[in-house]
Amino acid sequence: TEARLPDTLTTTSRQGVKCLAQGHNDRDCPSRGSNRQPSDYKDLAILYSNRAASYLKDGNCGECVKDCNMSLELSQFNVKSLLRRAAAYEALERYRQAYVDYKTALQIDCNIAAAHDGTNRMTKALTETDGPSWREKLPPIPTVPLSVKEKLAQMSAAPSDKEIKKAQALKEEGNALVKKGEHKKAIEKYSQSLKHNPTEVTTYTNRALCYLSVKQYRDAIRDCDEALVIDSNNVKALYRRAQAHKELKVRARVFIIALQLLIPTQRNQTLVSKVSAGFQGKRQNKKHFLP
Repeated sequence: TEARLPDTLTTTSRQGVKCLAQGHNDRDCPSRGSNRQPSDYKDLAILYSNRAASYLKDGNCGECVKDCNMSLELSQFNVKSLLRRAAAYEALERYRQAYVDYKTALQIDCNIAAAHDGTNRMTKALTETDGPSWREKLPPIPTVPLSVKEKLAQMSAAPSDKEIKKAQALKEEGNALVKKGEHKKAIEKYSQSLKHNPTEVTTYTNRALCYLSVKQYRDAIRDCDEALVIDSNNVKALYRRAQAHKELKVRARVFIIALQLLIPTQRNQTLVSKVSAGFQGKRQNKKHFLP
């Protein structure tokens, strides 16, 4: 049976998302009974946002808005979802809502050219339709917490050329150690490399491979999560995270990750088959992997 994304969140999932957003420990959240982990919400948010992009490309703006709504409910300040929903609203001539989303995105990152351009277009359109007092008719614009801004700014801070070269040299030393089978030493080199350049996605995926080799599966998952923050469609990160979850026997999350791997290339289809191979013969019920 083909797995599909839910159209709405259950009450328990909604409470769990709110609880996690407020900074509570996952074990104190109402979602615990469904074995929901914080990164499960991130996984689903990415899935909805990616599908929204497909809907937007196809001109199905109504479905794009629905998926962005779900993504933003799971990950409140997901910039890609905000921009995609804004573009869909604009195409639907819902200019007030589009303006709010563009402005919210600019609170997160004031250097987003698409958000600046969209804000200017919406300002012009709203002035023409609502007159000089158009701002009074806008829905409330959400305030992005300072903690969120600081975290995103830290993630996007570019390392210097000197730091990048040092990180690359350490990563290559780690790669050489991997070829010799010295995975623990390689982990040390990759860790040193990331201190100089925490934005290099391949260093995270390489270290994740080493963690898998020494059976530190939760560390592998954490590195894959970091890699996916930088590149949400990174196949190696998705595959290695799925392998780690498979070893931990977290079946639900393996199937969610497998969905993310469904990109129309033969190589990725092979990876999906490998991830799912251990679960053939047992039909999975929807409740095992959907909120």
